Order: sequence, then C-alpha cells, then structure tokens
Amino acid sequence: MAFPTAVNSQITDAVTQADLQVVGVSPAVALGNLYQATAQALANAAHNATAAQQQMWITAQAATTAGVALIYSHAAGGVKTMDILGGPVRGLGAEAAPTTPPSPE
Repeated sequence: MAFPTAVNSQITDAVTQADLQVVGVSPAVALGNLYQATAQALANAAHNATAAQQQMWITAQAATTAGVALIYSHAAGGVKTMDILGGPVRGLGAEAAPTTPPSPE
C-alpha cells in the first residue's frame, strides 16, 4: 500500500472523479444510444415505405399498359370481325346485326 502523500491523494482524487463521471454519464449515454438506434430504425422504415410505393407505382403502370394494349388489340379485332360479317355489328353500326349468320362462300 502506498504511503499517504500529497501527490498520492491528488492522483487518487483524479481517478475517483473520472470513475464517478463515467458512472454519472452512463444513463445519458445509454439513452442517447437508444434514441440514435430508434431514429435509424424509423428512417429505414420510411425509406422502405417509399421504395415500396415506387415499386407499386411501377407495377400499376405496367398493369395499366398491358390492359390498354389488350383493349386496343380487341378493338382492332372488332373491325376485322365487322369486315368478315359483311354488315354492321350490333353496337358498332347504326343498323341491327343480321339475325341469320352469313352463309359460307
């Protein structure tokens, strides 16, 4: 054990104060770390939500484009059907469609 001198008591006091400071600020540091982790998690969640919305928008655009292309392809087929029947098709022309199917030629 060291002999009590003025230098030894100053060193002991400095070490004790440093230890007490570490113990004193530990709750604040822990809470700061918790806040930082929570903020990071919330930022990640917001980023993931934004990315999901963007992907949903791209998927919706692709589905709409495919639907419009399908409608246009059927509309083109409707014109050809009208040509094959040789007369107006109900709903496409002013006259009613013929009641008997056309005879094969």
